[in-house]
Order: sequence, then C-alpha cells, then structure tokens
Amino acid sequence: MRKMNKALAVIMAAAMTAATIAGCGGSNAGGTTEAAKTEAAATEAKKEEAATTAAQAEAAPSDYHLELKLSHVFAPNEALTKNMQKIADNVREKTNGAIDIQCFPQSQLPVYQDGVAQVAQGANFISVEDPSYLADYVKDFNVLAGPMLVTSYDQYQYLLTTPEVQDMEAQLEKQGIKILNLGYIFGFRSMMTNKEIKTPDDLVGMKIRTPKSELYVNTINAMGATATPMGFADTISAVQQGVVDGLEGTIDAYGSNGSAEVAKKMALTKHLLGVCGAYINVDVYNSIPEEYRTILQEEFDKGAVQMVKEITENEAAQMAALEKDQGITFNEVDSAAFQEKIAPLYKDMETNKGVTPGLYDKFQEYIKNMK
Repeated sequence: MRKMNKALAVIMAAAMTAATIAGCGGSNAGGTTEAAKTEAAATEAKKEEAATTAAQAEAAPSDYHLELKLSHVFAPNEALTKNMQKIADNVREKTNGAIDIQCFPQSQLPVYQDGVAQVAQGANFISVEDPSYLADYVKDFNVLAGPMLVTSYDQYQYLLTTPEVQDMEAQLEKQGIKILNLGYIFGFRSMMTNKEIKTPDDLVGMKIRTPKSELYVNTINAMGATATPMGFADTISAVQQGVVDGLEGTIDAYGSNGSAEVAKKMALTKHLLGVCGAYINVDVYNSIPEEYRTILQEEFDKGAVQMVKEITENEAAQMAALEKDQGITFNEVDSAAFQEKIAPLYKDMETNKGVTPGLYDKFQEYIKNMK
C-alpha cells in the first residue's frame, strides 16, 4: 500500500509541475527538462508498482502445501534410492514443508510405463524411470536410450545439451510431461549370469530377464539371448528356480539388490547406459509457486550431478568388493561383435518406430566432435 501511495504522489507531483509550467508560458528548455524528469520518475514508479503487484501475485500463500509421490523400482541401498530421498529431504527443508515429496522405492506404486502414465494424466506424482519409456510419447527417445549409443557418461551428458534433445523435451511437454532432470546415471548395464559370456554366440539359448521395456527386450534379443521381461520383485527367485538364466544390470545394483547371490559372473557388455530421468506433470509443475518451483528444480539438478560423481568414484571399489566378498568374476567381451548385432535396431527404429531418420548418425557426429 505504501508503494501504491508513493506512486500516486509522484504522478500527482508530475501533473502539478506540468500545469505550473503551462500556466507560466513555460516553453523554456529548463522547464521542459524538469517536466521530463518528473514524468520519467512517475513512469518508473508505475513500473515499480507493477513489479511489486506481480511479485505479490506469484508469492506462495502462507498455507500452501503440495504432496508429491515419487516412485521407482530401485532397492533401498542403491545409489538412486538414496539420491532421491536426499532430494526429497532437501526440498522439504528449503520450502519449510510446503513441498513434501514422499518416496516409494521397489515398485510400491506404479512404475515403468504405468508410472510415466500417472505423470501424463496429471497426478501429483514424480516418475523416475529410464528414458526409453518416454518413447511412448516422443519416438526419438528410443535413440537417446538406445543400445551402445555412448561409451562414457560424458558423452551422454553432452547429448542432453544438443538442440535435438532439447526439442524432444519440448515435444514431451506438449503431452503433459516435464523433465526435471534426465541425468541420473547409475552405470552401464552388463550381463549377469553363471556362464562366461564373451560373444553373441555365448548368449544363444539363454533366457535373460529384462525390465518391461520394448527397447530392452529388442536389445537383448538382438544380442543373441531370449529376453524375458518381468518386474524385478520376481527376478531373483526366477533365476534361482531356473525360469531365467540370468539378468542384466549395473555394478551398483549387482551388490545391493540380491543379484550377486544368484549370478556369479558379469560380462561387461555395457550394452545400455543405466540412467533415469525424473518426470512431473507440466500443469502440476507450473501450479507450484515460483519460489518453490525454483527450489524443486535446483535440488533435482544438484542431485543428478552428485549421483554421477558418486557412481564414478565408487565403481572400482564396488567391483573389488564384489570379487572379494561375493566371489564375482568380471570379464571383457567382444564389443565389436555385439555392436554389429544391435546396429539393425537403429534402422528398425526409423523404419517401424517413427524415429527421425538420421538421428542416430547425428548423435554419433556430436560425440565424435566433442571437445
């Protein structure tokens, strides 16, 4: 109110000055300059008042509260689970409890396609999933999540900055899905079995559990195995009972989700990058007051950076511990032979999946020219 009165006073003063100058036949330069200064001050006061009004409108109500349910498939001791809980705690603390993110690991709530669908349909929900599930909405995510696309974390992170990926994100928002961050890397995925795997021929006749993702199923089949999609909750017992001959996953998951108890050999195929994004409904995101929205975004961005740092620093130690404590053996593979097997998948994406022609080649060009 004080700022409104101040603006009104300045405007009235400007009017009085202009009237005085006019009454005195004020055509002199000094009078005109003074009037211009006063008018400028009035204009500035109006701008200040408008900015204050906008800020007041954007400010969060004192009783604002939003509960968001965050869902994923990861086990309690995995890096992503710990990271998401830390993000939730930080957001709750920095918003004084106004934004309350409740984390549900291990498929307690909808996951995979069902989790992303919750977001698209407008629920107060954050889905943390592999980018391949976004291909149900924007086909080009098939390539970004595709097999053997990158050989380092840096390459993937660089691709996220390209115009093509930014356009994919914009297309996704038109369908109601906002990406908070797409860089929660938890390692490269490799084969976990009880048989040494070095070439595609070694996988022939083997049933390998995969997540319920078409891209994962197609990748494992192309590599020579028979993909068997199932929820992770059923996977360990399925290996024990011989329903499947193994699974695939990251080194971080190997020692924390029970895989090392049933599969003692890891072939370092690195056929897919283990990475997740965090997704929220666009309207839900935009309805959050700006000050809280900023906090939410900052914490999800910082969490991704921290997670990649931890995975990078801990991987060698995790491998050593698995060898020593769990009797796991690791072996390199004929990567060129596996790459040859999966190459047709990218052409199939263009021919049958609606992917933009040449996108894979464009991504490879970006990687080749990285500085």
